Amino acid sequence: MASTVHGLHDPEVMTTRIVMTSKADVRDAVLRVISGANRSLAIFSGDLEPGIYDDPEILTAIKQMVLSRTYARIRVLVADSERAIRRSNRFVHLARRLSSFIEFRQLAEEHLARPEAWLVADESGVVYRANRERWDGIADTREPSVARLYLQEFDQMWQQASPAAELRRLSI
Repeated sequence: MASTVHGLHDPEVMTTRIVMTSKADVRDAVLRVISGANRSLAIFSGDLEPGIYDDPEILTAIKQMVLSRTYARIRVLVADSERAIRRSNRFVHLARRLSSFIEFRQLAEEHLARPEAWLVADESGVVYRANRERWDGIADTREPSVARLYLQEFDQMWQQASPAAELRRLSI
């Protein structure tokens, strides 16, 4: 079960930190962070974590975000795009329908061994797991300094990554 720690400053403007220990905790944290996003998501994932990014509520939140905002943008870096396709991830299918808002890239060879997984929303919200093979991690809906650090790292890897054409390809 996730535990929530409230900010120590102004009790009216609380930062909510979530400690995640299970798949359900990660799913809930991802949903909370995505639901609070207004313009951008940056997702760094091994294989789009089945049960997380293909969860119906998370897909609905992503769809609402991109369809209600003119300049919404979702960028996804994946280590194993073929594994995501093999698992028939519903997020991939949604992205194919909303391809002007959602872009996938395959990690460059030098970054494939990185074990982490994270999500950054609007330079503020963060969901972070040090090891993408485990569910332990931390999330926060309002942590701009940490979010900017991860976003900067994401941007560097994004520049070195190649388009993940197999995730864009439409099934016939």
